[in-house]
Amino acid sequence: MPTSPVSGVDRRLFLTSLLGAAAGVAGLSGCAGSSAAADTKGASSAPLADKVPAGTSLKIASYLSTQQLQFKLAKLDDLPFKVSNWLNIGAGPDVINAFRAKSLDVGNNAGIPPIQAHYQGFDAKIVAINITRKPNYLFATKPGSDIQSVAGFKGKKLAFSQGQAQGVVLLRALKKAGLKYDDVKLVPLTSNQFLTALQSGQVDIAPLANSQAPAYLQQYKSKGAHVITTDVVDLLNLLWAPASVLNDSAKAAAVAAYIPYWAKGQVWTYENPDTWNEEFYVKTQNLSLAQAQAITELANKPLFPPSWDEAIKWEQETADLLAEGGFVKKFDVSSLFDHRFEDIAAKAVPAEYRR
Repeated sequence: MPTSPVSGVDRRLFLTSLLGAAAGVAGLSGCAGSSAAADTKGASSAPLADKVPAGTSLKIASYLSTQQLQFKLAKLDDLPFKVSNWLNIGAGPDVINAFRAKSLDVGNNAGIPPIQAHYQGFDAKIVAINITRKPNYLFATKPGSDIQSVAGFKGKKLAFSQGQAQGVVLLRALKKAGLKYDDVKLVPLTSNQFLTALQSGQVDIAPLANSQAPAYLQQYKSKGAHVITTDVVDLLNLLWAPASVLNDSAKAAAVAAYIPYWAKGQVWTYENPDTWNEEFYVKTQNLSLAQAQAITELANKPLFPPSWDEAIKWEQETADLLAEGGFVKKFDVSSLFDHRFEDIAAKAVPAEYRR
């Protein structure tokens, strides 16, 4: 996640953004064809091994140690491989850098980081998908604002992080409202700067995770701040891995074995909000129970599709939208998906979580 320091009220507000921001990333940088030439070849198409070979290990991203806590509270069986390192890492650029350094084997992000990695020339593949059906971002106004709709964004200063989920949600909302990029003023910031930018009036609007809204409004509603909701969604929460990892038959088998744990952990968290509120938000993040409840009440039901057709379509639309703005070059996103893993998550959960 973002590494810039936050303090006081800003830190408490930032912590409440976990559900949305954990899927986020910082700005797109670099370009295809530069020194970031692809340093791995396409992922193998060899069948996955039925069992994980003895001695196999993976290095897995677990921002704020959420994965280990989920697995512990859900009382899942031990993983059939060794986790040599759980990395407290979430932001897309950090994940990509860790992939390049070979210090990370599996990351958990939104749909933007794989697009970013491709644009930078790094070969990595999506191996599991959780679909988000309800919007998990909204638009917050600065105190004293009279903006009431996305149409009202015209001519305004908008907080924009081009490589994060928040940025794409903003671009999608603008397009749906018929606004062009030059109709607004995009202010380049990272998401952990949004709250300060709103409070100071540096921007008129900033996209916030739903989970941030209660704390923000609690402090600034009386000063004229409010939120604008839309039906724009950030569809994908995914696992992905470098092609070099997936080309290793032992590691690929371990990745396949990890996916059901990842899916079951999310289902358990959704079904046990009271325990999660207390054990995670209250005990580890120092939030009040009321703040924790406000977050989990907005949580999306996890949905693991047996087919990735919808996800691929959405990812292509996202890449095209970024290309229209000149942020990336247009490309076919089908190369980002390793279909050997396509139905693993869906098979691991009850039917109501498959769609």
